[in-house]
Amino acid sequence: MAERPYIVGNWKMNGTRAMLSEARAIDRSSQRLMKVEVALAPPFTLIHAVHREVEQIGVGAQDCHAGEEGAHTGDISAGMALDAGAKFVILGHSERRQNHGETNTLIGQKTVAALAAGLRVILCCGETEETRDEGKAESFIARQLRASLPDSVENVEDVLTIAYEPIWAIGTGRTPTVEDIGAMHRSIRAVLVDLYGEEAAQGVRILYGGSVKPDNAKELLAADDVGGALVGGASLTAESFLGIVLAAAELQDQ
Repeated sequence: MAERPYIVGNWKMNGTRAMLSEARAIDRSSQRLMKVEVALAPPFTLIHAVHREVEQIGVGAQDCHAGEEGAHTGDISAGMALDAGAKFVILGHSERRQNHGETNTLIGQKTVAALAAGLRVILCCGETEETRDEGKAESFIARQLRASLPDSVENVEDVLTIAYEPIWAIGTGRTPTVEDIGAMHRSIRAVLVDLYGEEAAQGVRILYGGSVKPDNAKELLAADDVGGALVGGASLTAESFLGIVLAAAELQDQ
């Protein structure tokens, strides 16, 4: 990892105000690990509270609506997330695709809306185990990205991050091999270069997500073209999440 790695915690549907102590602990320790960019995406109900409690780490949302406003009961627009204190938004997570039927077209619309509102975007992609076993993982991810990303993004290296999360590895304890992760990240990079040009695309960080834990973080983060991690369950406590941040920091010293 030549540039500063990006370690992002996705709290998913977890967290009440009692968990603000975990956010504070993560923030305090991150101030001593400046070689790593650290961020948390708590549920919508905690974005403002976490934003007020932390000084160093980034705070983001887990999703947003494609529209600016309107009769969309229960939804949150990108502008509303920004107003609450979010600086980025996670879009296209497999749990949104699977559980809410989100299509590449809808995710692309959300991406455009988020960028227009001033949020950075972490765009997720990932394949099922069946797709991988059929040898179609890289082509599937390429199609997913091309259908979800805008044709043109100003300052793409500053506002876009890609997170590769093989669906079969999320929360299962299973992980692909380091070689498989490296190959997929190189394939994703090739798509970005084709879309946005060599110079801009090289600045876009590609994160790995899928059962990242303190005990495997160093190996996974050392894989070719891995620019950080999108962390689920292991981000819910400061102890486990900071173990991953520390692994990223140690790699920077090598």
